[in-house]
Amino acid sequence: MSQRITINDVASAAGVSRQTVSRALNDKGEIDGDTKQRVLDAAKELGYRPSRFARGLVRPDTTSIGLVIPDLLNPFFTEVAAAALEAARAKGWHVVVYDTADSVDEELSTLQVIGSQVDAVVGYFNLSETQLDQHTHGIPVVLIGREHHATRFSSIRIEGAQGVRSAVDHLVAAGHRRIGMLDHAHAEPSDKHQWFCDAMNAHGLSPDKVAGAVQSVDGGADALTRLLKAQPDVTAIFTFNDIIAIGALRAARRSGRDLAVIGFDGLQLGTVVDPALTTVALDTRKIGALAVEQAARLMAGDEPLSGEDLVVQAVLLLRESA
Repeated sequence: MSQRITINDVASAAGVSRQTVSRALNDKGEIDGDTKQRVLDAAKELGYRPSRFARGLVRPDTTSIGLVIPDLLNPFFTEVAAAALEAARAKGWHVVVYDTADSVDEELSTLQVIGSQVDAVVGYFNLSETQLDQHTHGIPVVLIGREHHATRFSSIRIEGAQGVRSAVDHLVAAGHRRIGMLDHAHAEPSDKHQWFCDAMNAHGLSPDKVAGAVQSVDGGADALTRLLKAQPDVTAIFTFNDIIAIGALRAARRSGRDLAVIGFDGLQLGTVVDPALTTVALDTRKIGALAVEQAARLMAGDEPLSGEDLVVQAVLLLRESA
């Protein structure tokens, strides 16, 4: 199999910097015409991103990004996608949205389709950076909710530790000591589980009352039923996300249990359930807008956002369920 051509190969062939290649390919005005043409010729000769430069399937003045979402039926990801689409629309960009059903195989299939047909990829991935690098053909990648290491990658970091600590503090202040968690049903515990454990340990409480939940209303209801059967003394629950929490509220009501429930996400949907859902809330509009802005900077070769500028902090939003 031939070696994958990267933006660095184009830069070497044209005798310019990586940033100059990015500016030339994105039709930025800060470089002279001869240099731009030399870069375009090198990209075409090397076969770099053939869908745009060798086969001409997309106009050179069109910017397209691939937005990869694990589950569009989950309102949290729908809200993030809507924010990203709004931010991209303001820039006149085209957006291709893919739902991977939270499947690594679907992630690979998606990248095989869009990896050479867009200017950047933004979204949620379980694939390793090595796998992502192999299938994104040298273009910028913005990862949401996880760290990055490759130089052409960036990430939007979700910082939820303090928000979860506030949630546990609130439950303890209300007199709860037997607090459980409904985590996701994946093999490995989530970051939220670690934040929950740290918050519980800070109060000298055991964080061992945990059940895994499929990320749906029914999944939350089923997980709460299982947890209460194993740990009937639980009086409060923190959940991996709001959808699971809504299922837990339903199961608690059906069983006649007076249970405090706190979710994580801050969905608008949480305001229409009864009781209204207390949650550790994220600004989904900020997540989507930051992801698009970072993709724009990476494509243009500008200095990317860094540090706290790429962090979205979760905060406790008190309603009626806890």
